[in-house]
Amino acid sequence: MREYSRALEYLFSLEKFGIVFGLENIRWLLGLVGDPQNAFKAVHVGGTNGKGSVATMLAAMLQKAGYSTGKYTSPHLLSFTERVTVNEVPISEENLIDITATLREAVENADPDRFFTFFDFTTALAFEHFRRKKVEVAVAEVGLGGRLDSTNVLVPLVSIITNVAMDHMDYLGNTIGQIAVEKAGVIKEGVPAVTGAEGEALEIIRGSAAAKDSRLYVLGEDFSFRKTGEQMMSYEGIHHTMEDLYVNLKGDHQLANSAVALCALEILSGVGFNVTEKDIHEASVEIDWPGRLEVVRERPIVLLDGAHNPHGCRSLARYLKERYPDTRKVLVFGVMKDKKFQEMMEILMPLMDHVILTTTTMDRAAEPEALTSFAPGALVRPDIKEALETARALATEKDMIIVTGSLYILGDAKEYIDEVF
Repeated sequence: MREYSRALEYLFSLEKFGIVFGLENIRWLLGLVGDPQNAFKAVHVGGTNGKGSVATMLAAMLQKAGYSTGKYTSPHLLSFTERVTVNEVPISEENLIDITATLREAVENADPDRFFTFFDFTTALAFEHFRRKKVEVAVAEVGLGGRLDSTNVLVPLVSIITNVAMDHMDYLGNTIGQIAVEKAGVIKEGVPAVTGAEGEALEIIRGSAAAKDSRLYVLGEDFSFRKTGEQMMSYEGIHHTMEDLYVNLKGDHQLANSAVALCALEILSGVGFNVTEKDIHEASVEIDWPGRLEVVRERPIVLLDGAHNPHGCRSLARYLKERYPDTRKVLVFGVMKDKKFQEMMEILMPLMDHVILTTTTMDRAAEPEALTSFAPGALVRPDIKEALETARALATEKDMIIVTGSLYILGDAKEYIDEVF
């Protein structure tokens, strides 16, 4: 559809303004269309890793209980429409065209010279879509940081901070403490909060919660989980316990994410969102969140994982050591140049038999040649298709190909999986 292509072209043209922190522009933009963020209840999900998984778990459980549920996440893998869903149905091209036109017209009538970022505009678009679809609750993932992120205009029923690790240091600070301050900015006055953070980050989050009279629920203190089998867990919560819960996302870190989501769900139940244990079990079995330890082919196994910082790479490495200790592995790795890619590679390289470095067309992407000093003997391929073809040639049917380093790399890979394999 030509109008859809033009709408996307406009949206992505806003990327030229880069990342601009602050809530002034998003509040102005939302105000032009009647503050749609006030038309629905919300859950706000921040943290370094696991935000999208927790948001997806919560949205699935609320939807299973019969609530009309919006979800706003980023980035996407294949289509922009993945970012904005209602009951897991992506925004239609027609609705995206219409809302984009409405927002553009409002801006042009009010102040055509005013600039705002891609994320400002897409956040406003998501919230307006949720209002038009009359969602009862929306689960919104923080884009970057928290305190000054566009989504922080929400006053949610519960705020979530999954964890705090080193990432986006150019924007959030060079220490865990500085990053934790930004993440803790999602905590609102009198609004309960849930976190899986630890150590120094947890203490900063505690202080922020206390200053805002926010009741804080901490993983390992106020609620907990226990692994009982592969992708199986028991949960001991604020008021409820649950046994034999199967989580349809791989990796033990997803059990922790599930516990965080369940604690938030307990809080939501106290303000009228009734989700039964049956709803939770059924939703957990069905949860689908592509690009997170996702096996897309067998013989050889092709695994896609969105690990894009050292914390994520450690989770991936732990999973590979536990599940595939004796399998030969071929790594396809591409990363953004603003990431701690040396540390990421140091975590993953010892597990690999072959390494292929590649890139994507994004301006932020690191050139693979810049990574070779951290991966002696690695092969360099100019794009993901050639990288996958090389990996396929190197791997036997008994081997494993791992594609990781960036969700953008995974999005590119998904376009060629069928063709190459």
